[in-house]
Amino acid sequence: MGNSMLQNLIAGGPVMKTVSLPRGRHRLHTMPTSTGYEVRNDTSYDWDGRKRGQTPFTVVQHTLSGAGNLRYENRIYRVRPDDTLLLLVPHNHRYWLEEGGHWEFFWISMNGEEALRIHRAILSMTGPILKLQPETVEHLADCSRRLVSGGGEAPGQASAIAYEAAMALYDDVFGSHPTAGEEYRAMQQVISHIDANLDKPLPVEELARVSGFSRSHFSRVFAAHEGVPPAEFVLRKRLQRATKLLTRAANLSVKEVSSMAGFEDPNYFAKVFRRHFGASPTEFRTTGMYASPPPTDAP
Repeated sequence: MGNSMLQNLIAGGPVMKTVSLPRGRHRLHTMPTSTGYEVRNDTSYDWDGRKRGQTPFTVVQHTLSGAGNLRYENRIYRVRPDDTLLLLVPHNHRYWLEEGGHWEFFWISMNGEEALRIHRAILSMTGPILKLQPETVEHLADCSRRLVSGGGEAPGQASAIAYEAAMALYDDVFGSHPTAGEEYRAMQQVISHIDANLDKPLPVEELARVSGFSRSHFSRVFAAHEGVPPAEFVLRKRLQRATKLLTRAANLSVKEVSSMAGFEDPNYFAKVFRRHFGASPTEFRTTGMYASPPPTDAP
């Protein structure tokens, strides 16, 4: 394909496309939020990863010419042509263009549990600067081009394109790192086990056995991939299930909800629930309030 898709994207000139789901639609596991191609030449281009709201999303940004700056935690990077930024928001980073600088790039931003999970796994392997194969860059440019040209008007179609972009990154990074790919697949197996057994005890030892790793190695890998320790991840999953049961299954008592979400002690369930949501399970249900549970995909 050469650079045909990339050149087609550039030929359209600087452009930004914002993608959003209509209200009331089901949350999709991978969803683009914006994409486009830009040429920046001034210091107004300055993003702080701690000041972009609390809704998690990712940024994949590929440099075509010029250069920009990235402060990632406590390290400074120069982002040059053929470098690809991969960042999670919210996070302690900043990327910007200095006075007199020039930065030409295209980007795709996305959210959803699967996008965040894949990108977090990649970050744990590579850090925030990726060196992608030319065919991967071409593939990402094609995904951006299709979204810009209207391919993301339907939510399912937009989600499919975003997932395609996320998996192109996955194949580029993990295809050449069999060990990392094995770790990622093991974490997916553990998460599937958690989802299928939330009504049962899920000690870390059991999750480590499912992964096939030692407990210490499993805990390190899981935290790197998911952003929180295994026990915290399980707790958040339990609270997610509890909120769904409370709001969608009025025939269930709070005690039954507690048990089905994996809390053996209803009093402990009520205490943890109030700490996270500022209301008891009964208040949560009877007042009709709905606050999103603490996300399992927070960076």
